[in-house]
Amino acid sequence: MLNLDALNVFLAIAKHGSFSEAGRHLHLSQPAVSQIIQGLERQLEVQLFIRQGRATQLTESGQVLVSMARELLTSAQRIEQTMLSLHGEVAGEITVGCSTASGKYLLPGLIARFRREYPQVRINVLVTSRESVINKLVTGEVSLGISSKVIEHSDLEYQDFFKDDVILVVPANHPWAQYRKVYADDLLDEPMILREEVAGTREVLIEGLVKCDISPDMLNIAMVLGNAEAIGMAVEEELGIAFISRLAAARGLDLGRIVEVTVEGMNLTRSIYLARNRRQPLTRAQAKFWEFVINTRDALQQAQR
Repeated sequence: MLNLDALNVFLAIAKHGSFSEAGRHLHLSQPAVSQIIQGLERQLEVQLFIRQGRATQLTESGQVLVSMARELLTSAQRIEQTMLSLHGEVAGEITVGCSTASGKYLLPGLIARFRREYPQVRINVLVTSRESVINKLVTGEVSLGISSKVIEHSDLEYQDFFKDDVILVVPANHPWAQYRKVYADDLLDEPMILREEVAGTREVLIEGLVKCDISPDMLNIAMVLGNAEAIGMAVEEELGIAFISRLAAARGLDLGRIVEVTVEGMNLTRSIYLARNRRQPLTRAQAKFWEFVINTRDALQQAQR
């Protein structure tokens, strides 16, 4: 009989690429991890990993086992949660992949409200790229995902649960801070801080600029930064102006360190989606979270206005 804990250790090594890193995440010593895998390899009569110094690579047999091990562990989790549900409890663990700054700001409050109703559910949030979230949903590494873009895949189902404004912010002592309104052409004269090309806020901004007959190469780009928090701080330090999520800008706006400025003719909004793999049946806890988001999205949107 396969040991589920051993399969969990196996998947951790496959994910992190080394025995020591897997042990660190699982709070196990490296010798303990090695012993568990040796036992699993003896039981299955195959080699699962090729050790190359500190790095570890899956063998062909290991690659085959990955998807089946994930499926088995998911089924075991579903059995456990179903048995608990017979006593009226909703319990278990959910992993949510998040690829957007707004998602990072939305999730803590959303999770807090959900756990007030279902305190036996543990929710883990994995912050990664949009492409990585989709890949992990497809392979079953995460239960649910937050994304600012619908990436078409036959296995995925999306629900739109939040509208996020992308706003222009300037330093508090910038001349525009007094008037709070400019025209799109005015943007060409100012040093601008942008997100990286694959970021959802940048895509929304470029679409808005194109509608105003402004191409990206016309901008005076001062720098490109990889997250909204860093951009907000850069604006506070007067390194340039920027378009960022209203959620990400909230702290700086509340403290008066940055100021929102309206751009005539530009109303930038993007949808935030919750996604799941429709081929993988939801556990009771996952289904409750999916329903909870649907039932609370209007209140969530209202709270951000």
